[in-house]
Amino acid sequence: MQVYRARARHFDLDFTPLGVKAFNLSVGIVVAVLAVLLATLPTPAKAQSNWWESLTGSGTPDYSGRREEERARQRQAQATEVLDDLRPDAVPLRSDEMVLFMESAIARYQQIAAAGGWPVVPPGRMMREGEDDDRVAILRKRLIASGDLKPRSNYYNSYSFDGDLADAVRNFQRRHGLRPTGRVERSTYPALNASVDERIQQLRLNLNRIRDLLSMGGEDRYVLINVPGFQLEAVERFEVQQRHRVIVGRAGRESPSLKATIRGLNFFPYWRVPDSIAHADLIPRLKKEPDYLANEKIRVLDPSSTTEFDPHSVNWDLPESRRLRFRQDPGPQNALGLVRIDMPNEHTVYLHDTPMKELFRQRSRAFSAGCVRVEGVFNLVDWLAAYEPNWGGAGESQRIVENGQAVDITLSRPVPVFFTYITAWAERDGDVEFRPDIYGRDGAADQIAEMDRDPNDPMPAASLAP
Repeated sequence: MQVYRARARHFDLDFTPLGVKAFNLSVGIVVAVLAVLLATLPTPAKAQSNWWESLTGSGTPDYSGRREEERARQRQAQATEVLDDLRPDAVPLRSDEMVLFMESAIARYQQIAAAGGWPVVPPGRMMREGEDDDRVAILRKRLIASGDLKPRSNYYNSYSFDGDLADAVRNFQRRHGLRPTGRVERSTYPALNASVDERIQQLRLNLNRIRDLLSMGGEDRYVLINVPGFQLEAVERFEVQQRHRVIVGRAGRESPSLKATIRGLNFFPYWRVPDSIAHADLIPRLKKEPDYLANEKIRVLDPSSTTEFDPHSVNWDLPESRRLRFRQDPGPQNALGLVRIDMPNEHTVYLHDTPMKELFRQRSRAFSAGCVRVEGVFNLVDWLAAYEPNWGGAGESQRIVENGQAVDITLSRPVPVFFTYITAWAERDGDVEFRPDIYGRDGAADQIAEMDRDPNDPMPAASLAP
């Protein structure tokens, strides 16, 4: 109100005392009304931050606060979201049944292609339930074509994004490894707009990968890690006995495709930092953080790993420093966690526990330096050692950890392990699943996985973990 009073003083008015009183009363009423109106409007900062999200489908601004309430509900739903990204069926990826499922999926997609495929949904602002958008009719046609939405006669005359359409979007997002928000967001458009011919090519490519896996031998007990699926299958007698979420190599530190053999289990392992990680990551970091090694209980050793050096006595800029070795003590801070699953191979990768278990709650889990971190790893260890003499059965690995003593076990019955790269597969119920080509091995141009990060999730802290 002071603003308006200040402006009133600039008027050069010659009123009688009564007129002045009447004028002041009138100004007071006007100022009071303006104050009430101003209080109901958003502040400039608030309007600037919300203007795009507050637009309804018809272009009418909504400053009622409902949008902010909706965002709060969405954040709460994300906090309580149950992660359901593991395959539900006991049929292994590496199986004759999966070949049949894939062949059936290819035939179905060929029929879609013969019928003209599906339309491209024009990218743009987010589409979500309760709003109108001219693209909704196109979105419905797209999801009906792929079987995510059941057709209804009144669909094509409506531009309203209703609950049935939101459910169909969630189903589509689940099938493509995206967060099932029910909203068509930036990360959803590339998956929606991959053509049916591209999906057929992707299915054929992955069918060949599965056939190649089958040609590697007839083992009926093995472990398979599907890297872009971020999951592990423990298979026995041609059925999946366990599934685990995994963290795999990030871009530039890709987990390889390989076949190896699990030969040992190391409880309370040391982590001997590979030279590649030491030179590219560890030495640059300790230059910036001189106490990093002490905080992480990492020791500096001579090339033979027999003599320990004080890291503060080393000039890390000299070429000779690259000959030194690093070893992290066992314990809860260890990058390998409390158990390492040994599988000798030319790539020096392996399976292991991790102290960074919160990362398993993310759908896109390419965070490691090439090795594979396993959620619920002690259940897998119990399965691997189930036929070992004197093994105490389920829970034995946890009892070893509680005992607190380092234990190394050489398996008398080694278990084959496959690291594979399957970005598309089919399920018994007819669902066809696709995953982002995180390493570009399919020739995909887009990297959906990185775009699909939950904006409320912080980026993982920089880590040297393998």
